[in-house]
Amino acid sequence: MEYISIFGLVSVLFLIIRVDARVKGIVKTQDSSFDENYVVTWGQNNVLKLNQGKEVQLSMDKSSGSGFESKNHYGSGFFQIRMKLPPKDTDTSGVVIAFYLTSKGNTQDEVDFEFLGNEQGKPISLQTNLFTNGQGNREQRIVTWFDPTQDFHTYEILWNPYHIVFYVDKIPIREFKNLSSKGINYPSKPMQLVVSLWNGESWATEGGKRKINWSYAPFKANFQGFNNSGCFVNNGELKSCDSSANWWNTGSYSKLSDSDQKALKNVKDKNMNYDYCSDRRLSKVVPSECKWNK
Repeated sequence: MEYISIFGLVSVLFLIIRVDARVKGIVKTQDSSFDENYVVTWGQNNVLKLNQGKEVQLSMDKSSGSGFESKNHYGSGFFQIRMKLPPKDTDTSGVVIAFYLTSKGNTQDEVDFEFLGNEQGKPISLQTNLFTNGQGNREQRIVTWFDPTQDFHTYEILWNPYHIVFYVDKIPIREFKNLSSKGINYPSKPMQLVVSLWNGESWATEGGKRKINWSYAPFKANFQGFNNSGCFVNNGELKSCDSSANWWNTGSYSKLSDSDQKALKNVKDKNMNYDYCSDRRLSKVVPSECKWNK
């Protein structure tokens, strides 16, 4: 009789758990430190590293906001951050806290998570948006079903050749399909990850009606989870980033599962309070991608 060593058994079990986790959209990896994948880009005096670099606090006062970005450019991947907003008793009107992918420039591709700030005690809105070749105006907003000020929650972006999916705590809140075959632009430029806390009082809260109340400053938000599973881009070449050798490009990630589709519909039915596809003030004609991204 052949016996399996304890080490071998543990190795097999680890592999099964890791593969199963990936199928569910969850990748179990040891947390990277901030300095491994990110660099502070502005507001250095308002950036505080905690817990041996496993947590970062961004803050904003009258002098400056703050932000950081990934060291690498990506062509596809599964990206995440854990975020905790300023305390509940803070009026964050006009304060924008964002986690997004961007190619930068005037014709940028961009995929955004944005908290738009809220008057003390009011429901908290989370906005998603996409830019392709510099064209945005694809905002959707939901009221969160949880309190993002009380604990860390996970915000994820899946970007592959099939679709872009926004997740909050593993629940899909938006899908944007790749409809380039139908003449609809799809993000295709190398993008970096950016996290920022900044003054958006001219537009963010209630369309700019609510300004920043500086008596609550400094405004502080905390971030964890600096791992990213993405395809690095060298010299602007994206072709290899569509390969099925990258696990986020495999068939399991080509479309939402039945349970995820139901979860997405539930969020849209119960939590969505703005959708650009329904805004006739923005466009008299329904944007062509909307009928495919219901």
